[in-house]
Amino acid sequence: MATATSGCQLQALLLMALAAAVLTSTASGTLQYNFYSSSCPKAEEAVRNATVKIISGDRTMGAAIVRLFFHDCFGCDASILLDQSNSNPQPEKLAIPLRGYDAMNTIKAAVEAVCPGVVSCADVLAFAARDSVMVSGGFTFSMPGGRRDSLVSDMSNIFGSLPTPNMQVQQLVSSFGAKGLTSDDLVALSGAHSFGQTHCSFVTPRLYPTVDPTLNATYAGKLRSLCPQNSGGGKVLNNNNVTDPNVLSNQYYRNLGTGEVLFTSDQTLTSDAGTAKMVLDNAASPVMWMAKFAGAMVKMGGIQVLTGTQGEVRKVCGATNSGS
Repeated sequence: MATATSGCQLQALLLMALAAAVLTSTASGTLQYNFYSSSCPKAEEAVRNATVKIISGDRTMGAAIVRLFFHDCFGCDASILLDQSNSNPQPEKLAIPLRGYDAMNTIKAAVEAVCPGVVSCADVLAFAARDSVMVSGGFTFSMPGGRRDSLVSDMSNIFGSLPTPNMQVQQLVSSFGAKGLTSDDLVALSGAHSFGQTHCSFVTPRLYPTVDPTLNATYAGKLRSLCPQNSGGGKVLNNNNVTDPNVLSNQYYRNLGTGEVLFTSDQTLTSDAGTAKMVLDNAASPVMWMAKFAGAMVKMGGIQVLTGTQGEVRKVCGATNSGS
């Protein structure tokens, strides 16, 4: 449990991080804190209650919801949530296997029960990701609202846009930079790899035919036993070497120091002097990392949003209101 001093320190750092994020995300007035204070005062409470209930029933869902937010927010418009349809024959969700769609439908239904047709799926996902951090990480922050939902979803938008597990540090910096995120944001958000699940197929390139020399030898042996060569790669693994795979924490940065992380895109953060220093700082101060993570989540939540009269507010997250 945090001491009173660390709690005050965390609050101050969160305020500083979020103040910086506000300049990035809401200076143009496109997103606003307490956006639904008049139109749906209980919106965020409904999201929080539904999210807490879902994660209480299945602790793995915290990481799943945060990951879904990340994948949507390289363009935060709920396009990742659209199902296949005549007007969206190749939606984004076909490009990569993700969990959490049923959870989002449940959370959206809880909000619709309070305020029908008012709160966008994009905002529901952003609030749910924030609340997943609260449940799984033990800290929280404010998330602005005002996003609208996309009418289209195209899986081709995923390819070449999202960072991949085999990227090197400069590729990651460029990928995040193209979306207005800094190297500090990159390293802070990578801490989400402290919890959640992945598949052997994303890890076996570091294990076969020879072990990646940056991978801890003992950990590599464990991974080889879990992911035999030519096993098909579909087996689910817990992210990295952690005490509890359902807890979001700065343990990830300590794992980087010992070579006990799953992806090339993780370990490469120690290969550059600038990002390596950020890794050390985040490993040394969980409070500082929380503040940076919160600020980066808010910034990410402002990427390429639809606002005003753009898009629509979907009644259900898997389909446009026209149903086409």
